[in-house]
Amino acid sequence: MNILVIGEGPHYAAFLEKGGLSGHRVQQVISLERTGSLADYELVIDLNFDENTERAGVYARFPQVPVLACIVRTSLSELMNNYAFEQGFSIIGCNWLPGFLTMPVMELSIIDYEQATAVNDIMSALGWEYEIVEDRVGLVTPRVICMIINEAYMAAQEGTASREDINTAMRLGTNYPMGPFEWCDKIGIRNVCSVLDAVYRATGNERYKISALLAREAGMDVAVM
Repeated sequence: MNILVIGEGPHYAAFLEKGGLSGHRVQQVISLERTGSLADYELVIDLNFDENTERAGVYARFPQVPVLACIVRTSLSELMNNYAFEQGFSIIGCNWLPGFLTMPVMELSIIDYEQATAVNDIMSALGWEYEIVEDRVGLVTPRVICMIINEAYMAAQEGTASREDINTAMRLGTNYPMGPFEWCDKIGIRNVCSVLDAVYRATGNERYKISALLAREAGMDVAVM
């Protein structure tokens, strides 16, 4: 396949660790403006779509080109409502957040099951395992992990335990591969806050309201508890 990957250098380098691109022609750019017509490609992988959702307007003009886009802070249904996909919907939601790129099973969302065949063909060509989850803000794994991180920050804020002890307790007590503060470092604290804020705004559920300590360390002005 002729593949276009959109993403900054460090994010792209982390993405390459996933593998699967051998034998394919890959071009990497840092923005959509740095490339020619999307008709030249058989697949687009957009690692930072969440920060550039206006790209949906471009993708709508090339319905024949599937797009694996990082969609965690919004949803496919919201994109459909905001942009005119008159000739077909080409975007597939992915969890491309740092820290999740090399997970053995990819988390994907689709807007309808007519996309399922295209998804299966792409994943087979790249040798990637995947699971289709419900189209909703936060997907599943980012929503859960970021909520656990938030709870850990609240525990640290209240002086319940040290960060090191909380990390150790989660690794040993739940058999998690990393503790919540280690997860936070890997995902990026601002990414964690952005996911929590997006889910909170979408659901109104107080469990996703960002702890004051987490928001302060992220340097973000968001709704906090």
